[in-house]
Amino acid sequence: MNRRLPTDLARALFRFFQEYLPTQRGMSLHTIRSYRDSVLLLLRYMAQDTRRKIEALELGDFTAERVTRFLRHLETERHNGIATRNARLAGLHTFARFLIGTYPERMATYQRILGIPFKRGAPRVPIDYLELSEVEALLSNIDRSTPPGQRDYALFALMFNTGARVQEILNLKVRDVRFDPPQQVRLLGKGNKVRCCPIWPRTAKLLKDLASNSRPSNENLADAFLFQNRRGEPLTRFGVRYLLRKHLPKRLAGGPSGLGKRLHPHSLRHTTAVFLLKAGVDFATISQWLGHATLNTTMRYAKADMDLKRQALSQVFPETLGAPVGGRVRLDGSEFARWMRRL
Repeated sequence: MNRRLPTDLARALFRFFQEYLPTQRGMSLHTIRSYRDSVLLLLRYMAQDTRRKIEALELGDFTAERVTRFLRHLETERHNGIATRNARLAGLHTFARFLIGTYPERMATYQRILGIPFKRGAPRVPIDYLELSEVEALLSNIDRSTPPGQRDYALFALMFNTGARVQEILNLKVRDVRFDPPQQVRLLGKGNKVRCCPIWPRTAKLLKDLASNSRPSNENLADAFLFQNRRGEPLTRFGVRYLLRKHLPKRLAGGPSGLGKRLHPHSLRHTTAVFLLKAGVDFATISQWLGHATLNTTMRYAKADMDLKRQALSQVFPETLGAPVGGRVRLDGSEFARWMRRL
């Protein structure tokens, strides 16, 4: 029985995911998985387009024309948005750059793939966050008399406290939390960047109680994940999404009877950012707090909150936004202009 040898495409993909991305580029696991999904979707499309099995595909099948048709397939048949389409293309661009360094004799072919542009016009999704009353409603809706409820309350309290990404919270181990003053947590963010974030004493108390009741998979409690499921395994992002939907009051869950907000776990991060901005914290501090790579990412929160817009407008046109004068207005012209300005 003849065994099929790996094709040049299979060997290139192995080196791309096993060596190039994690070792030479130092990309995070989240980014590698995103690129994996993009390449897997392309392989399935190429197999259908060439009427061959995936394991029979070769580097010669990876062409600019086929990638262009694949991107059109994502939008028309899979109904992906422009942002998703561009994210898939970014992964394929990275793979093409890797192939240029590995097979320089095929540079012209892969440069044509690099020449495929990102599509403009991706709609800007509004930032949905919770107001203070909505945060209180969410937390008060959690039954803290049960161990799962205590875990969920500590989870969302920590997310509101730190504004950390969901995966940063889920990666926390007991050793990453300082329970004694000054209380803080150590977060591993994008690009394997480590930052420390202060937490409130009451949040530290919640985490300490949670850690004391955890079931470590080994004898060392410090290496145990802070947030675990019923089986003692770490919570997942999908689990956090389920818990948020479970504990959100119905009026906050969206839909015809809700507020129309698209609330998801990342909305809690947006909530912390907006609250920090309302409190007068400068953008540089908020950027460091949230672990943003650039200030441009943080600046978008300045456009999100209506109260901040009203405050800015009142500082520019304080007389225009002043309270209207009560009583009758004389229409002989002496007060008419002033009355108009106060409308």
